[in-house]
Amino acid sequence: MHVHDYNKAVEIAPDTYWIGMYLEHDPFQCHPYFIHNGDESILIDPGSMLEFNAVVRKVRSITDIGAIKYIILHHQDPDLCASVPDLEKLIQRRDLHIVTHSRMTPLIKHYLTTSTYYEIDKKKLRLETETGVSLTFLTTPYCHSPGAFVSYDPQTKVLFSGDIFGGIEESWEFYAKANYFDQAKQFHAEYMPSKDIFNYALKKIERLDLELIAPQHGSIIQKPYIADLIDKMKNLDCGLYIEEKYNSELLDTIEALRAKDRALKEQESLLFQQSKMAAMGEMIGNIAHQWRQPLAIVNTLIAITKEKHNYDMLNKEDLTCKLAEMEKNIAYMSSTIEDFMSFFKPNKQKRRFSIRKAVTLALEVLHPNIKKHGIAISIEGDHSLVVNGYMNEYVQAVMAIINNAQDALVSNNIANPTITVTFFSREHQSRLEITDNAGGIDDAIIERIFEPYFTTKHQSMGTGLGLYITKMIIERSMHGTLEVESDHNGTTFSIGVTHASKD
Repeated sequence: MHVHDYNKAVEIAPDTYWIGMYLEHDPFQCHPYFIHNGDESILIDPGSMLEFNAVVRKVRSITDIGAIKYIILHHQDPDLCASVPDLEKLIQRRDLHIVTHSRMTPLIKHYLTTSTYYEIDKKKLRLETETGVSLTFLTTPYCHSPGAFVSYDPQTKVLFSGDIFGGIEESWEFYAKANYFDQAKQFHAEYMPSKDIFNYALKKIERLDLELIAPQHGSIIQKPYIADLIDKMKNLDCGLYIEEKYNSELLDTIEALRAKDRALKEQESLLFQQSKMAAMGEMIGNIAHQWRQPLAIVNTLIAITKEKHNYDMLNKEDLTCKLAEMEKNIAYMSSTIEDFMSFFKPNKQKRRFSIRKAVTLALEVLHPNIKKHGIAISIEGDHSLVVNGYMNEYVQAVMAIINNAQDALVSNNIANPTITVTFFSREHQSRLEITDNAGGIDDAIIERIFEPYFTTKHQSMGTGLGLYITKMIIERSMHGTLEVESDHNGTTFSIGVTHASKD
């Protein structure tokens, strides 16, 4: 026994009506819907000529048929579109619009429609009426036509879903029950092209705040059943997946892609470690350079102290002074090793850090070579910029770029060699630019500088991993950008990372 009188329009949400026709013993029920919106009312999926009289009668029970300004067609099949030309003759409005996707219009015209097309993909996927109703459209390509889409009313939270969530069942119920998936799965298995394409549409839909789903076929789905139905639909084999051979080949392809992905990650991890080891070797050299002077001082102090002791010339005050001097130099050496080795401590979590602080650490590590080659460093801009990420890896990226600039300045024998470091903010990013005056990068190789193992240096001087790892760190680990510009004057590397959110 049916709860509703299907000879009348059924209000399913405020000013939103089912205006279909119940076809007894027909498993393929078709459902037109109507949104009463003054003289900008909206007719959704009006159906074929089988439902024509019922649709017109039910619209007239709500308002004048001439109040319809928009006819939404979610796809181009006759069970949805065939009655449109006759409806146009009744509505008789020059401003009547057929709302659909541009991929559908070449087919819909064959019904001899005369109204203007409102192509959703050219209207920012929205329909704004002057009398209050606004609809949002989500494209659901190939479910089941190339231009398929669904319509969402954010005011009533009703989704007009076209073929998606449709069902085939002779014992039809107006509102779906908990077992509705059993009625819907056959329709989707036969009409949706593949599990992947169908899931693409479902992922869009599940992000909506839904109270009701009104499909073109089957039963209307109320909120308590929506989430569970979507979850079950995601696991449904449909379209090509029904073909056993295709399914088997697809699984083999997926497994092969996963194996390649694992191999790629292993290779990238190895490259990162190689780069880290190269940086560590350079850093050990820098530590040795930093330690030479304090070690020499300590050694001299020990020698003087021993000599004075041997000749009984060492008094308490002199010993205290010499020991204090030794402690000072040993403390400096300890501080130096701590500063350098903190760079190699792995970061497990992203943290807020100052770009200025990261650059300072990088320059401290590189200072001996920079000083040795007489390179001037200029630092300017907004020193307050803070980002969220892995500071040690960011320091490594900065070091790689400055190292490259240093090598270019030295190899090109540049007079007054200079590296300029600039901080600034642009488009929600904290930007760091590192510029040299080394004469630029040759146009023939600039496109290759981020490739692994690509280097212009002698094999004994470089691995070709520095800029490749730098790009990985900035773009993959920190989801930032790394860009390079070069001319005859020099080269600028630009690092952009999204600003850290405020605490």
